[in-house]
Amino acid sequence: QIFAFVGFLELAVMKDVTGDSEFPGDFRNGALDFGWDTFSPEEQESKRAIELNNGRAAQMGILALMVHEKLDNNPYIINSLLGSPVPFN
Repeated sequence: QIFAFVGFLELAVMKDVTGDSEFPGDFRNGALDFGWDTFSPEEQESKRAIELNNGRAAQMGILALMVHEKLDNNPYIINSLLGSPVPFN
């Protein structure tokens, strides 16, 4: 299901329909407008840098979850927090 959903996004939603992409990863297709063009170039660059750093932080968070799972062989942190750890390996 996830594979089909991602395939749908790649083929139908996440493409440069207008041909006006300004930078790599610019997937605006005209459906939603959050006022990106109203920002100055400095604000746009700042917002792109902020989004890139947020993505990096999310990747580090997922990596930390994977490391935690390997350290104590408990695959679900939330189960430990709720008091029902899952036997693993």
